[in-house]
Amino acid sequence: MALFRSIATVGGYTMASRLLGFARDVLVAAYLGAGPVADAFFVAFKLPNFFRRLFAEGAFNAAFVPMFAGVVAASGRAAARRFAEDTMAVLLAVLALLVVAAELGMPWLIRAIAPGFVGDPGKFTLAIEFTRLTLPYLLFISLVSLQGGVLNSIDRFAAVAATPVVMNLCLIGALIGLTYLTQTAGHALAWGVALAGAAQFLWLAWACGRAGMGLALPRPRATPEVRRLLRIMMPAAIGSGVVQVNLVVDVVIASLLPTGAVSYLYYADRIYELPLAVIGIAIGTALLPLLARQVRTGAHDAAIATQNRGLEAALLFSLPAAGALIILAEPIISVLFQRGAFGAREVQASAAALTAYALGLPAYVLIKVLTPCFYAREDTATPVKIAIVCVVANTAIALLLLRPLAYVGIALASAAAAWLNTGLLAIALRRSGYFAPDARLKGRIPRMVLASLVMAAALWAALGLVSPWLGAGLAARMTTLAALVGLGLAVFFVAALSIGATSLAEARRLFGAAAPS
Repeated sequence: MALFRSIATVGGYTMASRLLGFARDVLVAAYLGAGPVADAFFVAFKLPNFFRRLFAEGAFNAAFVPMFAGVVAASGRAAARRFAEDTMAVLLAVLALLVVAAELGMPWLIRAIAPGFVGDPGKFTLAIEFTRLTLPYLLFISLVSLQGGVLNSIDRFAAVAATPVVMNLCLIGALIGLTYLTQTAGHALAWGVALAGAAQFLWLAWACGRAGMGLALPRPRATPEVRRLLRIMMPAAIGSGVVQVNLVVDVVIASLLPTGAVSYLYYADRIYELPLAVIGIAIGTALLPLLARQVRTGAHDAAIATQNRGLEAALLFSLPAAGALIILAEPIISVLFQRGAFGAREVQASAAALTAYALGLPAYVLIKVLTPCFYAREDTATPVKIAIVCVVANTAIALLLLRPLAYVGIALASAAAAWLNTGLLAIALRRSGYFAPDARLKGRIPRMVLASLVMAAALWAALGLVSPWLGAGLAARMTTLAALVGLGLAVFFVAALSIGATSLAEARRLFGAAAPS
């Protein structure tokens, strides 16, 4: 099935990007440490990153991909290319004005997002300099999002999925190659961010041309299609903003706790984000353009079948991943982070947070699969309403659990809110007639759960046998963890085949090579 091949393509490149991201973080820590230069750079990087998540990767994709895929299905590629070109022209004009205004008003902008820097003139000046260097990334990454939407809509996933790899390579290269040519390593990294945006844009411009969808740049015109796109984008932008506010609320609540709470949640988040990105984002990215085409051509039954297979793939990966993270939380944190100032106490604390987050991993992934079902029908409002309810629930549960469970309560609240979000999305889809679990999905879910429990039990038993090696040196811990991961994969695979959670033919498609699409 083409959907599974697309998931493998996106997931494979996402995995490569995340691994490079870990390498980048190690280098950033080595070059910048945790002093004023590091603080200034992280603030500078946060601003374009915030807008990337809020606009380019969230609201824009949610609105543009279904519309573009629909135009391709209804009117052909030439009409779709004209729509994309008009959109790019308007997008470039608006964002250029935004970037220029932000560059001119940077001192006031830094006062707003980092008021604590005002009392430290050196750090405040660095933050202004770094942010002025990184801000053009916002312009480039928004255009990259448009190019990616074009390619994904015509089932060309490989080049788009590789763009984060380009980003990490540019940052690593900037640290290694530019640090000795600039005032500080922070200046080198800031230049690296801007260069990464340009490199990603050129990479996808080449990919679009190769796919026969090279985009020209006409005079900006607010055509009826562009105005409709902007109308659809607004609810999605609000929804993306709600999610970002939710992340800020978690940090604010954690800041009320003793020193270390924010860090424990950060390190745990870094781990569970890996399977979330590789599984959830891969499936959601592959699902949206396919669903949009099926909906636009009136293939209602095919759209529901595609949705069911997406949910099946999501659970087949996320359920065992959640079980493995729960059982192996402490060894994983130990291997990745235990060195220097990060000792055994920090490992145990971060592992507790990771265990709590892992309880919600299947839900986080299902949200990524269910949300495109709304976006494919150009309904960006319903997920926003549900997201607002879940933000309120997350905050309330976190405050309720704060006293008895401290930072672990914050992670548990996030997991509970994710399951609430999943349930509300599924109910809304079912009431609209857009979700009907078929017999295959309903029959396989309990089998997947059982196979995951068998795997978790095997890992728990093995953990007791190899515990002496997990307390040894780094090489021994890495080898032991790799062996445990291999054991978990083998046990789950055998159990899933034995009880009918999947078939050998489907497993070959799911785990097969991610050939470029």
